[in-house]
Amino acid sequence: MTSDETKEAKTKMSLTMKDDQIEIPHHIPVDGYIYEAEILYHWALPDKDALIAAGLDWALVESIPDLSEALTRAEANWQARKHNDAVELKWANDAPLAYDLRRRILRAFRFAYRNDPVLLSAARALGKGKKHTGMIQDLNDLSVLGKENPELLHTIHFDMALLDKAAQMSGELTETLARVTTLRNGYNKAKKTRDLAYTNLKKVVDVVYAYGRFVFRRGEERYIGYVSQHLRKKRMKKKVAEKERPPSVSP
Repeated sequence: MTSDETKEAKTKMSLTMKDDQIEIPHHIPVDGYIYEAEILYHWALPDKDALIAAGLDWALVESIPDLSEALTRAEANWQARKHNDAVELKWANDAPLAYDLRRRILRAFRFAYRNDPVLLSAARALGKGKKHTGMIQDLNDLSVLGKENPELLHTIHFDMALLDKAAQMSGELTETLARVTTLRNGYNKAKKTRDLAYTNLKKVVDVVYAYGRFVFRRGEERYIGYVSQHLRKKRMKKKVAEKERPPSVSP
């Protein structure tokens, strides 16, 4: 299989892979995994004949650099979107203020319109929006309702400037939420692409690791190169911690 054929095969595998087949890199940092994959590639080169003799498709080894590069790009793209949080920060700051403003206006409206069944019903209807979009629409509708029916609001000395503020916040938050939604969609897509690239590389690495451990299973010095050093160190630390843990004392 040529390099181009390998790339095409991996692309087809990616396109047909189901969501539940995509793995998430949780056991090792992605940059560390890429580093280990590249080490594995160079480690396996001298063992080519032995690995092929055991049945390994050598095209898998040859695909590691391309798959590592794809994961490097996907990880960088995801991290760039992950940390592009200026809009997220604006939403995080403004949304609570908007919810509080809606609460304040609604409380005033319900008191001011308490003896007018029609206006009271209209005010109560506007307080039921639980989603962000509902809250944003409520602010605009409350502004309209209050400006069209100001007399009873004046009797309780309601600050009419809050109605202008509500309309303004409604417009601003509509744009902010749209941008946040777009960013989050892009973030989710970038993360899935990253996870897919990781899965493609991991499938190959796992196979090469397995063949290498089988071929050199009798304790040859080449065996160590077919074991994840990151996971090996984690297991050793865990064993040490378990040995140092004081025995439990029965009551």
